[in-house]
Amino acid sequence: MPVIRELPDELISQIAAGEVVERPASVVRELIDNALDAGATQVTLRLLAGGVRSIVVEDNGSGIPSAQLTLALKRHATSKIASLTDLESLDTMGFRGEALAAVSSVSDMSIISQIADQPHAWRIDARTGEISPAARSTGTTIEVRELFFNTPARRKFLKTDATELAHCVESARRHALARPDVSFAIWSDGKLHDQWLAASNPIERIAQILGDELGRKCLALNHTVGMAGITGFVGTPDVARSRADQQYCYVNGRYVRDKVIQHAVRQAFADVLHGARQPIYVLFVTMDPARVDVNVHPTKIEVRFRDSRDVHSAAYHAVQNVLAAPRSGTDAQFVRPEPVEGFIAQGFDKLSSNGGAFYRPEYSQQNRLQINEAQALWQPSSAQPSSLQLVTDTNAHPKVSNDWMLGRAIAQLQGIYVLAENAQGLVIVDMHAAHERIVYESLKNQLANQSEQRIASQPLLVPATFAATPEEVASTETHAETLAQLGLEISAFSPKTLAVRAVPASLFNGDAVALARTVLANLAEFDNAESAETLVEEARNELLSGMACHGAVRANRKLNLDEMNALLRQMEVTERSDQCNHGRPTWRQISIKELDNLFMRGR
Repeated sequence: MPVIRELPDELISQIAAGEVVERPASVVRELIDNALDAGATQVTLRLLAGGVRSIVVEDNGSGIPSAQLTLALKRHATSKIASLTDLESLDTMGFRGEALAAVSSVSDMSIISQIADQPHAWRIDARTGEISPAARSTGTTIEVRELFFNTPARRKFLKTDATELAHCVESARRHALARPDVSFAIWSDGKLHDQWLAASNPIERIAQILGDELGRKCLALNHTVGMAGITGFVGTPDVARSRADQQYCYVNGRYVRDKVIQHAVRQAFADVLHGARQPIYVLFVTMDPARVDVNVHPTKIEVRFRDSRDVHSAAYHAVQNVLAAPRSGTDAQFVRPEPVEGFIAQGFDKLSSNGGAFYRPEYSQQNRLQINEAQALWQPSSAQPSSLQLVTDTNAHPKVSNDWMLGRAIAQLQGIYVLAENAQGLVIVDMHAAHERIVYESLKNQLANQSEQRIASQPLLVPATFAATPEEVASTETHAETLAQLGLEISAFSPKTLAVRAVPASLFNGDAVALARTVLANLAEFDNAESAETLVEEARNELLSGMACHGAVRANRKLNLDEMNALLRQMEVTERSDQCNHGRPTWRQISIKELDNLFMRGR
């Protein structure tokens, strides 16, 4: 048998480096963590060959006393914690005391540092341990040269210099977004690559890093559920991207990638994003450090929450609430006005002889419609083109008000767009998209007022059976009530076979097995009560969205001015009215200045 032996310290450090140091960006992350923990307000990053040849991080922090330079390079030596209590209540970025030892084991590293009361700085060579006098102001400079020079197999896995540079910059960007009070400068091969001066507020830092347009289109949020608080900013749906490369989440100031928060944000954006577009957000979760475990991954990029339900709920409702408020088609935001009397959309009714719609006060009292009644109510009539939901008082002729964000209707274009005039200029509304959102939100509100929120199901004449995995069988037993709320009845046909016996009535003609597998997979991925609730809500909203699309006014439907104005007024009091159910914009503002430029007025 092989002989059991104790590994040498250098090999132990190199093994640890394999977990902590994946690429140059990993070194950048660890060194900037230390700089911020030292109280730095200025951080400079210098890179050669994307960080492969050289990484230098300079800061103006408190520095390291010369007597502790040797100790700073030892494994598990740290100034951040001293007991288990400290570990369970962390307020620093670093804490393990292994980063410098791990980096020095796979590179040629040196440290120059000076504290305030020293006459000069001191330099230590990590390879030899030699300490010598040096020159620099208060703070620390750490230089890492020839990363992985003694582990060539690891070095071969590195990408091109440009790719490694991009990862290093992204690592610095993550720190900079969380610390707008700190100035950052990044130099690459002797040239200034990026510079972010200390910002007076988070929005200014977001504009510096992610662009001025996003800085103008950020929606601030602030929400607390239980022990978890969420602050930060989300980009409006129209600045969403095809890639999830501008999604930043921080827990007590530390950048993390967390499925609970990602799922919550995705659920909150589900009603307003088109296709596979990805939202942009910078979110900060604050909570008692004792209620979150950051010591679960070598790179400290993953965490575990003691109360994941509170975190999910806080993130979901924080984002959902800020997206629900109507916004203008430009950069400005507005406060939702009260409904205008005489322009209330509550239900379908037959058109009057003059093309208007009758105002029916009793509709406003119908707040507890059953789902099957709601579905019938919103279906278009076969005897006439898509009966209009907008209800107006034919005797009401409201005066033009400057308080109306969407202004006064003036015409209809090609049976598709409503043109309106407001204080800023011209408003163009896609009437089908806008009406679709109005109907959809009304349906959701009606269903939310029911005492028992369940999706109507339709039994299958012949149950659909399929070979199931142990995870699918377990999810079926664990989440029987959730499946019932979704209108699904799934039971065990045999120890390894499941049978779908009922499906949502609106999906009766669909693939029952595919539907069951998708729902069970989602339940297995997010196996907690809060996620189960949002899964039910997501499925229900998808059904209601389809109903709203069929019930909304169609293109080529001629509207009179009263009906157009009713549409505009209802948009102003409807949540998420700037996006249709599929994520497309419902309206756009063209200012007088833009029109003047178009026609070259004043030139």
